[in-house]
Amino acid sequence: MGGRLQPVLAGVVTALVGFASSFTVVLAGLRAVGADRDQAASGLLALCVASGACAVWLGLRHRLPLSIAWSTPGAALLVATGPVTGGWPAAVGAFLLAGLLIVAAGLIPALGRAVAAIPGPIASAMLAGVLLPLCTAPVRALVEVPRLAGPVVLVWLLLHRFARRWAVPGALAVAVVAIALTTSGPARMDAAPVVALTAPAWTLPAVVGLALPLFLVTMAAQNVPGTAVLAGYGYRAPLGSALRVTGLATALGAPAGGHAVNLAAITAALAAGPDAHPDPERRWIASVTAGIGLALLGLGAGVATTLVLLSPPVLVEAVAGLALLGALAGAVAAAVAQPDAREAAVVTFVVTASGVSLFGVGGAFWGLVAGWLMLLFRRRAAASPPAGSPEAEPAPPVPSRAG
Repeated sequence: MGGRLQPVLAGVVTALVGFASSFTVVLAGLRAVGADRDQAASGLLALCVASGACAVWLGLRHRLPLSIAWSTPGAALLVATGPVTGGWPAAVGAFLLAGLLIVAAGLIPALGRAVAAIPGPIASAMLAGVLLPLCTAPVRALVEVPRLAGPVVLVWLLLHRFARRWAVPGALAVAVVAIALTTSGPARMDAAPVVALTAPAWTLPAVVGLALPLFLVTMAAQNVPGTAVLAGYGYRAPLGSALRVTGLATALGAPAGGHAVNLAAITAALAAGPDAHPDPERRWIASVTAGIGLALLGLGAGVATTLVLLSPPVLVEAVAGLALLGALAGAVAAAVAQPDAREAAVVTFVVTASGVSLFGVGGAFWGLVAGWLMLLFRRRAAASPPAGSPEAEPAPPVPSRAG
């Protein structure tokens, strides 16, 4: 009986950890690009149901532990981007377009290869620049609301040392208690699921500054690492099938406010590792259970949204920042790993983290462009030796031996 329940329990843990560790990032991102309370709650619900449905379908079809989640780096990108030209409808249109691009990557191998051809340091630096503003929130929260943020950070530190998996959920629980103790007056607490549909609109700044970076971040920071995690446990992920299914789910969930669904990277190991079941052929049960659990957790999106809105915004961002510190560390390490691309990666990171907006297009796009230009400039300079150097001077003529 214990062996039969083991993958089920692992799936429940995967769902709880995945939801509690980053739903605050999702809500902060949706609110940043213009969603109101109901639209943000609807987006969180759509992401939970879409992720759960994809996990169940892919797990039953392929009998592999294919954990599905929302794009946490994509949600951080929304925070960094902020309001887009055209408002919330244009953001919804960007979500829809990103989903269609993911479907296209699953249908057209050349497109997937083109995304994979983006230099790793540049992609990692863009991700690091996107994550940095949120990851500084715990520091700001300790200064602005020390009585609320202090216990949250302390619990995170303790659990990070002794029970790392539960560090962020534990910090979130402390934040919820702090909010409950300090909030006065009636609050709107809707337990019923909220579905708020929005007709998508398209503007050039939203397409260039949000849809394309969201597609790239989701592919480079979620789908590609997700397949790598599965490969580390001996599984060959059906990437084409996963991209088609998750991309379609993203497109269908966009009008309800969902920004992106993809292969899980952070929580993938919880369902694919030996803790899920000693037999690798039984671990798919964990990912299917996690999908069901995540869909059920989505029914409480209204309550989660209310809790977030009752708290100081910096406290919500602090919990989100704590959840993303590990991702930031990995992105920074990957960005500077190659000496020949280090300067280009730093340029990408600085431009992206600056949060600049030019022609209505956010910093993530310009960071990617700046990094590409810097990398091309450096490679051309390396290929063309400076005048006066021994490599640049023509070789002396060889005297003829004839006659």
